[in-house]
Amino acid sequence: MRVDIGNALAAVADPGIAESGLEELDDRVATAHERIAVGRSDGEFGYAALNLPDRTDPEEITDAVADFTDAEAVMTVGIGGSALGASTVSAATGPHEIDHYALDNVDPAHAREVLEEVSLEDAVVHVVSRSGTTAETLANFLVVRDAMETAGVDWIERTIVTTGREGPLRRLASERGLPTLSVPAGVPGRFAALSPVGLVPAALQGVDVEAVLAGGQRTAETLGPSLYECPAYAYGAVAYALAGRGARSAVMMPYAERLEPFAEWFAQLWAESLGKDGRGQTPMRAIGATDQHSQLQLYRAGPRDKLVTLLRPRERTDRAIPEPRTDELAYLGDTTLGGLLDAEFEATEASLAAAGRPTVRIEIDRLDPASVGELLYEMEAACVLAGELFGVETFTQPAVEWGKRAARGLLEDSGTTAEAAAVADKTRLVVED
Repeated sequence: MRVDIGNALAAVADPGIAESGLEELDDRVATAHERIAVGRSDGEFGYAALNLPDRTDPEEITDAVADFTDAEAVMTVGIGGSALGASTVSAATGPHEIDHYALDNVDPAHAREVLEEVSLEDAVVHVVSRSGTTAETLANFLVVRDAMETAGVDWIERTIVTTGREGPLRRLASERGLPTLSVPAGVPGRFAALSPVGLVPAALQGVDVEAVLAGGQRTAETLGPSLYECPAYAYGAVAYALAGRGARSAVMMPYAERLEPFAEWFAQLWAESLGKDGRGQTPMRAIGATDQHSQLQLYRAGPRDKLVTLLRPRERTDRAIPEPRTDELAYLGDTTLGGLLDAEFEATEASLAAAGRPTVRIEIDRLDPASVGELLYEMEAACVLAGELFGVETFTQPAVEWGKRAARGLLEDSGTTAEAAAVADKTRLVVED
């Protein structure tokens, strides 16, 4: 992966970081790297995520899906990190003959639409929950199981489980003899894309998961004590530095439709990991070139509170644009859709620089399994480094847990949790017609 931080320098952008500031920051990066290295070596909670490319067994995954050669669709039933990583890997390595669907919300309309669209007798269900008690995941799984039974499909023959070492989902899988994989120990869900959590659907689709892991491992071997030699650290350090200078929002803008789920995955990773103690950056998702016709107005002329990251593959499948046969569109002659998209990328970058708005350019070789594994690992390492620099507990999510306790309290008969009681205390000022 290549990271260009030139347009985030103070000589170009406001907010920006002076080159002398980068030198000072690099000393802090070295210290943070030492802490990360110790955490990885000791397999500490969270830091263990950066060991996944080496410790995830691709054969275990391929063996688990080996009996599903007739699959025409795969449904991931999970939420947050239990689904976004799978959606990212599946989309970025596509297109595939086997479609991937994610039931990652409990919107009944969405569940109905997916279940009506998918041929259940030809589908494989991948249920993901570390605890085996995640309300949204288990609710959707019960709905899917019921739909299969109603359709006369044996759900036991069509289900793979990825869960923790114990819990109700693990017990169910054991009792029913379901193919079962383990959520990696010591790894928060949002950091688990390079594990069975994120790779089972891709394996079902025929993706070379060993190559995905090899791409991540290649990046893992490049982590070093200087931002000048490590693209992941360059990105994480600059994002941290600009946040402290006013860029409190981080826009992720890939120039490839197949990377749109990646932008969603990045948003969870960045928000849930860094948003603590009044610190962090608010992630925003965009897609190039579409959002040049909408959000770019804000990025270029709105508040100076954003770092825009422009992401693209350097090689892509292309398609020629037919001869326009009109003078007004002659500039499109002898070009391609990819050439136009690259021109849009360059133009957006230049437009923001001309307005003094900070950007970072990220380029990967191409959208293939190895490059996707590399990209995911780079962003995880960047996030871990940023967390060290922000001084936050990167791998916890107390605000998320609060909401879970509130929802469960509302569903239980007693409804006695403090979080559930807070719902009843809501201040109301209603306007209606």
